[in-house]
Amino acid sequence: MNQPRILDGKSVAAAVLDECRNEVSQLLAKGITPGLAVVLIGEDPASQVYVGSKVRTCGELGIFSRKETLPSTTTQDELIKLVQELNADPSVHGILVQSPPPKHIDEEAVIRAIDPRKDVDGFHPENVAKLALEDPSGFVPCTPAGCMKLLEVSGINTNGAEAVVIGRSMIVGKPMALLLVSKSANATVTIAHSRSKDLPAICRRADIVIAAVGRPDMVKADWVKPGAVVIDVGINRVEDSSKKSGFRLTGDVDFKDVAPHCAAITPVPGGVGPMTIAMLMKNTLQAARQQAGL
Repeated sequence: MNQPRILDGKSVAAAVLDECRNEVSQLLAKGITPGLAVVLIGEDPASQVYVGSKVRTCGELGIFSRKETLPSTTTQDELIKLVQELNADPSVHGILVQSPPPKHIDEEAVIRAIDPRKDVDGFHPENVAKLALEDPSGFVPCTPAGCMKLLEVSGINTNGAEAVVIGRSMIVGKPMALLLVSKSANATVTIAHSRSKDLPAICRRADIVIAAVGRPDMVKADWVKPGAVVIDVGINRVEDSSKKSGFRLTGDVDFKDVAPHCAAITPVPGGVGPMTIAMLMKNTLQAARQQAGL
């Protein structure tokens, strides 16, 4: 059993945020205050934590943040009206509607209502197309962008590597696969999911496994070939009476089981999570620059 290298998202994210801090200073010197609007609908505790963290990070960097908290009874029309107001607000360069919204809200329609130039989540069809076309003016979804940054900074070579992405969501799985197969990464990519036949065997082929399914501890040691790199995107709350909060956070990978077989692995928490917020800040600054014509 080897000691795997733990890929520390906290330290890489801190370095990205330092770059952002310098960039904010440069924009402020040009009379531009970058602005991010975050919209939260309802009282989901996990969403409240994420939104709080995004607003706090903006404050630390000198980015103007506008937090809109709406009741869970908010209608689709009311939400879209707010999005249109934010589209028209010149002090707001980036707009993020916290996912998931309540069940009666059509999330796809809300995403399409956001001005693609302000879509710092990278979910608008125009930005999805730009990602597929490798057009750098588009916004890359924050979690996949964070995973790529973590691989790059950690010196993990994707060139010619076989990568398996478990999960096919528009938030992580599909954009992750596009980034890995792009000309800058040159990986050979398989997108696997719950309906894939013999998922463990597919994963065992991989030099790099990206787990993004939202199922606690799903990936086991016998799914991973010795010396593989494992990026765990999952963040799941599992009941745990020994914890004060009543739950513990775990990823989609059974860390204790899998880690001894890996060359490198991300922990949960402290792996991909901090990277997601760092890349959101980066996207917000890109939006501010582009809207100012810089």
